[in-house]
Amino acid sequence: MQASVSLVAAPLGRAQNAGMPRHGLEEDPMSSSPNPVVIHSRRAKFEDVIEDLRLAIEAKGLVIDYQSHVNRMLERTGKDVGSAKKLYIDAQAFVFCSAALSRRTMEADPVNAALCPYSIMVYETAQAPGTLHVSYRRPWRPDGSAASKAALLEVEKLLEGLAREALGLR
Repeated sequence: MQASVSLVAAPLGRAQNAGMPRHGLEEDPMSSSPNPVVIHSRRAKFEDVIEDLRLAIEAKGLVIDYQSHVNRMLERTGKDVGSAKKLYIDAQAFVFCSAALSRRTMEADPVNAALCPYSIMVYETAQAPGTLHVSYRRPWRPDGSAASKAALLEVEKLLEGLAREALGLR
């Protein structure tokens, strides 16, 4: 995947890319108003990115519980809800979990069970063909103990690493 990189995420810092919105890990990942969704983007082929994400997840010893074909569902149900607007060329999500990380997060605070399983979305919009986006919901809570916040940050680092690896942004 030797595509040009158009990075719209700003992991581990506060830098922005030419007026684009900030996404990604902030210096204080559990601040009172973090971006709830992290998005990384670059020009690539959908099949390459989805396969690279699958391999990255499995290489960590994680099992993909479900692969959601979001675009197919939208196309199938569009007529039923009165909309034929094409949003994506393709859009899929992987749902998975890490037994070790999940246990740590839930031992820190049982409420954290609501943040599991984890999911990462890969999509290509109809408006920008050829640009792939990999996104995930940040596993954060504005409340919780220091142990809970630390455990959730571990989960976020896992998701961030997988998203970047899928796009070749190591």
